[in-house]
Amino acid sequence: MLGDWLQGPYVYALYEKYGYSPAQIGQLFIAGFGSSMIVGTFVGALADKMGRRTAGLAYAAIYSLSCVTKHSPNFGVLMVGRVLGGIATSLLYSAFESWLVAEHFKQGFSEQALGQTFSRAVFLGNGLMAIFAGFFGDFLVEKMQLGRVAPFDAAIVFMVAGGAVMIATWGENYGDKGSKNIGQQFSRAWNAIVSDPAIELLDPAIALLDPAIALLGGMQSLFEASIPRNPAIALLGGMQSLFEASMYSFVFLWTMAMSPNKEAIKHGLIFVNFMTACMAGSFLAGVLMKRSRPEKFMKGVYFVAAAAMVVPMALSVNPVKDPSLKGQPITLQGKLQLLAFCVFEVCVGIFWPSMMSMRAAYVPEELRATIINIFRIPLNAFVCIVLGNVEAVEAVPLWCMFGLCVAFLGISFACQMRLDAMHPHGYHRTASTDDDISEEGKAGAVTSH
Repeated sequence: MLGDWLQGPYVYALYEKYGYSPAQIGQLFIAGFGSSMIVGTFVGALADKMGRRTAGLAYAAIYSLSCVTKHSPNFGVLMVGRVLGGIATSLLYSAFESWLVAEHFKQGFSEQALGQTFSRAVFLGNGLMAIFAGFFGDFLVEKMQLGRVAPFDAAIVFMVAGGAVMIATWGENYGDKGSKNIGQQFSRAWNAIVSDPAIELLDPAIALLDPAIALLGGMQSLFEASIPRNPAIALLGGMQSLFEASMYSFVFLWTMAMSPNKEAIKHGLIFVNFMTACMAGSFLAGVLMKRSRPEKFMKGVYFVAAAAMVVPMALSVNPVKDPSLKGQPITLQGKLQLLAFCVFEVCVGIFWPSMMSMRAAYVPEELRATIINIFRIPLNAFVCIVLGNVEAVEAVPLWCMFGLCVAFLGISFACQMRLDAMHPHGYHRTASTDDDISEEGKAGAVTSH
């Protein structure tokens, strides 16, 4: 995560230094999210068949190559780097979690202990490492005067170090050994997701994709699978996609919301505030999971997150337009929005370990990486649409964009309500090893009580 966080603040700035226009930079970003949505989804799913440790090493190698391309100002080379970065991101968000869950239960640890592990991982990876990366990147670029490419070189060092640790200390674990090819693997994963009668109304439309999917593996039917269907998986996927869409929208919007008159806001300090709030949320998630189940308390988290987004939505309806405020310190309205955004970041910190814990319980072990990558398809598509229509999006009033975030979070709240109603006493995964998974993938990865 440190290698990933080091790059974030400097990607746009580096492309800008190379002389590319905002439209060209937008194309590069679309390439990254698009490759994560299309190529990365399939590459990430290979983690279940080829091994999660192997996929983790592939992440380190692919992301390092992506960083190397940043030394070239050539647009084609940078485009290749973005494609590689998108593929690596898919591996980052699926392979490591899948390896951890399998290894955790293989060692005989409890479900509650897994939640605590996720809480600490988010605290360190999404919080502490992000703050350290911000300071370290600034030190390399501003203090050492090494240029905007220096953080990418530092990221390579951390990637190689992480790969060495994996080689030295990690064992391998696998997911789906029963599928004969990647097409059949996606068929089984999709069958596990699409089980809610409301979702099955889409079957005729999905059937149109049969010929294309058949090219991937020669399977005869989209829904030939041996994994029991579980509507909870679809609900989890919906909540993840909607919450992440709100989160990415917030990332795009917060600067415009807090400085409508180009006030001189301190971006670095605000970023530290956001990451500190996120760390507080991840710590709070660990406390909450000791006392309750995520299915219970996440309803409140979505509600609070939606309430936090109502603040910038309301303040953006009739924003104060005063040219004299340009370059001035942050206004009272800006401070109120900063407070609301920090509350939202606390919810983000709670969301990640809680969602990981619920995925560990509901998502079949043998298809974990595949399903996690399918969950990310709507998000990547959403970001590509936004980046591809920046002018149209900028024409939409800010309050409408925040209103969309509120709607997404409200739907997430409704999905969580339904999930809790379906399993009021919890949903527990039975511990299993790789050997427990039969050739047909029927071994009990999850059981309901």
